[in-house]
Amino acid sequence: MIDLPDVKAVKAALAAQRIETPSWAFGNSGTRFKVFPQPGVPRTAEEKIADAATVHRFTGIAPSVALHIPWDRVDDFAALTGYARDQGITIGAINTNVFQDEDYKLGSVTNPAAGIRRKATDHLLEAIAIMDATGSRDLKLWFSDGINYPGQDDLRDRQDRLAAALRETYDRLGENQRILLEYKLFEPAFYATDVPDWGTSYAHCLELGEKATVCIDTGHHAPGTNIEFIVAFLLRAGKLGAFDFNSRFYADDDLMVGAADPFQLFRIMYEIVRGGALDPAYGISFMLDQCHNIEAKIPAIIRSVMNVQEATAKALLVDRDVLRVAQQEGDVLRANAVLMDAYNTDVRPLLADLRTEAGLDPDPIAAYHRSGYQAKIVAERADGEQAGWGA
Repeated sequence: MIDLPDVKAVKAALAAQRIETPSWAFGNSGTRFKVFPQPGVPRTAEEKIADAATVHRFTGIAPSVALHIPWDRVDDFAALTGYARDQGITIGAINTNVFQDEDYKLGSVTNPAAGIRRKATDHLLEAIAIMDATGSRDLKLWFSDGINYPGQDDLRDRQDRLAAALRETYDRLGENQRILLEYKLFEPAFYATDVPDWGTSYAHCLELGEKATVCIDTGHHAPGTNIEFIVAFLLRAGKLGAFDFNSRFYADDDLMVGAADPFQLFRIMYEIVRGGALDPAYGISFMLDQCHNIEAKIPAIIRSVMNVQEATAKALLVDRDVLRVAQQEGDVLRANAVLMDAYNTDVRPLLADLRTEAGLDPDPIAAYHRSGYQAKIVAERADGEQAGWGA
């Protein structure tokens, strides 16, 4: 058992933690083979927001919800923002979609056809107008653009087209707005993806300026990639803007964060704590990017928030003074033991106390099941068209 640091300080850091939920996680989703519908799934953007507000009500640290356009397009975004505020949460990042239109078969902003590139870039600009209406800070960009065959298109030309679209989008940003540029190793393009890794994202963000930062998606890497190294590097460079938390055990990335490899999540959160980046004032957005295909959606999202909390609590328990001494003395085993002691500490009682002190139930999932909310939405949403990702 390790000697606990200042528990009051640990609790204060945990109480200040903020995790954003994604609107699309509340809708129906699946793999490329099958989407399994669930009872009670939202039919409108407002119902997604109501579910997100429910997650916040039971966890206390999820006060914003990211939107995805066009999946969450409404006629009046100012009214939607007011609705969210009435529910006790805010609108977070605005995510764009330049991957589902027929025109984007050969790419969006990197497409060889100028007219299609114009259409895609106009959508990015539209998203900034939505940010203006909602008060959102973050424009989240992910491009499925790439090629499947050697010679299909010119690799360098595609980078030039990407850079041009990013520059036009960047120049439209407001004073307090920024770009979060995501990346993905592969899928749907398999031969070459135009933004395949954090280095490509970093290079484009560096070229754009201080209002462009990298979004690390924890599921978008080759197996064995040291994600905590990427975190440390980007923090050092001042270019880490956001996380998409999930777990890479599909070819895609949409399983629950920390469910299969909680030690990796702990290591990532340790680098956040070590870099002084946990405080919301630092500016990093911690968002869940998950699709709950076979598990009940709201409890799964609550559990995901709790997984991040537990990893963060353990990271805060690392005795960094002892660790530094061991590192400087070259004591390999002792240094590793410091991390392992923190990781092996059961932080659930500490988090239960924290929730109780905040007026929350110490067991958010049990409290949700007792609340009757699931039965309520199943009954209320029996009719109409359920929301989904449009696949």
